[in-house]
Amino acid sequence: MEKIKILLAEDEPFLGRIIKESLETRNFEVKFVENGTKAYSVFREYQPDICVFDVSMPEMDGFSLTADIRKINSATPIIFLTARSLTEDVVKGFEIGGNDYLKKPFSMEELIVRIHSLLRRPLQKVSPNTEELKCTVGIFSFNSTSQELRNNTQVVKLSFRESSLLKLLIENKNQVLERKSVLEQLWGEDTFFNARSMDVFITKIRGHLKNDPDIQIVNIRGIGYKLIV
Repeated sequence: MEKIKILLAEDEPFLGRIIKESLETRNFEVKFVENGTKAYSVFREYQPDICVFDVSMPEMDGFSLTADIRKINSATPIIFLTARSLTEDVVKGFEIGGNDYLKKPFSMEELIVRIHSLLRRPLQKVSPNTEELKCTVGIFSFNSTSQELRNNTQVVKLSFRESSLLKLLIENKNQVLERKSVLEQLWGEDTFFNARSMDVFITKIRGHLKNDPDIQIVNIRGIGYKLIV
């Protein structure tokens, strides 16, 4: 059976080696690097099945690394390792394209469970953002590949998560977009935390679209959202 390939980026050498060796004893193949710049280079060559990135790293932190990776690859699952506990940091991690978030200290068993959980999700292999969408919505033009929302006076650069969510809303405009379906596609799982995170991004998208009064994102209580144009 072919081994699962993991790219591990962790700036604490001792911890990194422990994680690498522990994963290898469970029959994973692991590439271990100690900074974000090296991780980006290795990612392009190694083509891992899943990535495990420390958030605080020299040269390029885990969030910046993920943002760069999402410009070239929107499907490979990414797990963040971090000592940070602020809700804003967790939301930021999901916003830029992370799939899971593990706070230090953690057990190897928990990390392995999360790796298998992400890899079992078929939608992680075919990202909802892989097909380009260029369209007009009210006074705005939207490009899902460049992640840009434009009107006559400004260009808004969207995050990976904002762009993916807006793309789904547009593809289902004037119809109810079910919350559960969106959470499973973009967040990987329908959980309370992910649902709260989704609400944050809906609010952000409403803010981006507020200059056109003919566009509304309506909350259909207990079901989902509807983009009305």
